[in-house]
Amino acid sequence: MSVQITTAFVQQYKANVYHLTQQKGSKLRQGVRVESVNGKNAYYDQIGATSARKRTSRHADTPRMDTPHSRRRVALEDYDWADLIDNEDQVRMLIDPTSQYAEAAAMAMGRSMDDAIIAAALATAYTGEDGSTSTSYSSAMTVGIQTVWPGVSAADTGLNVAKLIAASSLLGQNDVDPDEERYIAVNARQITSLLKDEKLASHDYNILRPLVDGKVAMYMGFTFLPTNRITTDSSGDDEVLYWAKGGLLLGVGSDIQTKIGERADKNYATQVFTSMSIGATRMEEVRVGKILCDPGASPTTDA
Repeated sequence: MSVQITTAFVQQYKANVYHLTQQKGSKLRQGVRVESVNGKNAYYDQIGATSARKRTSRHADTPRMDTPHSRRRVALEDYDWADLIDNEDQVRMLIDPTSQYAEAAAMAMGRSMDDAIIAAALATAYTGEDGSTSTSYSSAMTVGIQTVWPGVSAADTGLNVAKLIAASSLLGQNDVDPDEERYIAVNARQITSLLKDEKLASHDYNILRPLVDGKVAMYMGFTFLPTNRITTDSSGDDEVLYWAKGGLLLGVGSDIQTKIGERADKNYATQVFTSMSIGATRMEEVRVGKILCDPGASPTTDA
């Protein structure tokens, strides 16, 4: 059983088990394409762009266009979580913590789901007929750490409006459908940086204000998903992710499942067990990018 459970014994005079501060479940799942998967691997076929040929004479031969085909592989990984509650502990406690354990397990699974999505955004994707060809993240989709307004001296900066414009422009330059939902995963310190940008009008600030409380907000065509789980690069700079919804895929072989029951081999202690089987991949390089942001710099905007 968990060695920490003694903190909830009766002498603490608490009638409930409180969850310590933590991200409660997945925040990014809503922003990606979700597909059910049967088997260890799944393959998703894709069709590329073609060009029409101009007819130059009457009765010309019918043209044949070789439509480009590709595919992406998603590999599932299994996740488990379990803890035990001894009968003696339930006697000593004012409450039965079983449901809170199950809730804690579900929250842990959701965080692991976000970690898988974040990793897949910038990791090697596997393509080709059998999924054996490695496809790297495209550095052309990276918004540089010194991206600022024209006329401003280049310096490492935090998240600012100029960087958001650059990210939106990269998607537009690649003809990503403007009607496709777009998302940004951003941590608290880069939210603070953005809100300090002097280019934000009061109206813009009010739109983004929910981000301070960790809530979703929409700005410049992006839905902002606050999460402190985004990664840093080798220089320690924050990698704020942006993408069009179809650019990231979450494959779900088995969604979060919880089982609660007695363990005869553990003196009939109650076991809370949670599992899931998921995998994630980047579906197309031109639909996923990152914005490099200095973790401690202000959003330089003025000359």
